[in-house]
Amino acid sequence: MKVFIAGLLNIETNISVGKFPIDYYPIDFPFFGINSSVSGVAYNIAKALKTLGDKVNLCSFIADDYEGRMILDELKKEKINSKGIRKKLKKTPVSAIFYDDTGKRQIHCDLKDIQEHSLSDEDVENMGTNDIYVVCNINFNRNILRCVKEKNKLIATDVHVLSNIDDEYNKDFMEAADILFMSDEALPYEPERFIRDISGKYSNKIVVIGMGDKGAMLYDKSTDKVFRVGVVTCENVVNTVGAGDALFSSFLHFYAKDGNAVEALVRAEIFASEKIKANGAAYGFIDDDTVEELIKLKRPGIEEIF
Repeated sequence: MKVFIAGLLNIETNISVGKFPIDYYPIDFPFFGINSSVSGVAYNIAKALKTLGDKVNLCSFIADDYEGRMILDELKKEKINSKGIRKKLKKTPVSAIFYDDTGKRQIHCDLKDIQEHSLSDEDVENMGTNDIYVVCNINFNRNILRCVKEKNKLIATDVHVLSNIDDEYNKDFMEAADILFMSDEALPYEPERFIRDISGKYSNKIVVIGMGDKGAMLYDKSTDKVFRVGVVTCENVVNTVGAGDALFSSFLHFYAKDGNAVEALVRAEIFASEKIKANGAAYGFIDDDTVEELIKLKRPGIEEIF
């Protein structure tokens, strides 16, 4: 499968804080508790799909600075196509993520001047023909939605935290998406009703709501049914950052194989549960064969809600 991905690249620093809330103290020494690496939603998705065996074409913005060169070096090492990376920013985005001993996290993301830039139709065309177009909900992607839509290929986006079905920032992305993902963290009411409401408003083919330790919920337009897939228990949670990106990317991979949305989500839950054993949003990914082996041992339950 060939996948076009347009979204954020950044340098991520993970910091172990023991527990939330964080008490004030002038200095701490969390030995091996601070780690920096290449990340960002687009990189997390690209690396996950590459690990699963897909070909990735990546578009984004960085600066010609130390952090930008780190990103390009990492893409080269991972053999991810960097032809679509534009060096137009004043500084490359960075993020700091505090995480506690239970895996809970708090993210601080400095986008620098990336919101002042836009990808063009030419950037999309330069990436050739792809099977799926992942258009992340970042401002620089807004101008390419029409171009991508005209290709009549699957468009996927994750709007992450959504609190309003009419959210102005995310509306364009939700209208364009065939496959729409989000978290349940800020939903205005119960996910069972929200997933029906949002799919009805935007006519998405598939809507998935990630619910953390409660599993995930899926609406499939082809059957007009809602399903809940149970959580896969993980005994050694290190850091939950990037779990949503792992769920999203692996779902796309498995769905593209045979079009079975429920079974794709079952496998995505396995993939995401293994990912949170690692520290860092772009670490902990497993390959296709490992997913199939693990599903024999800890297949999550499936419930048809209505």
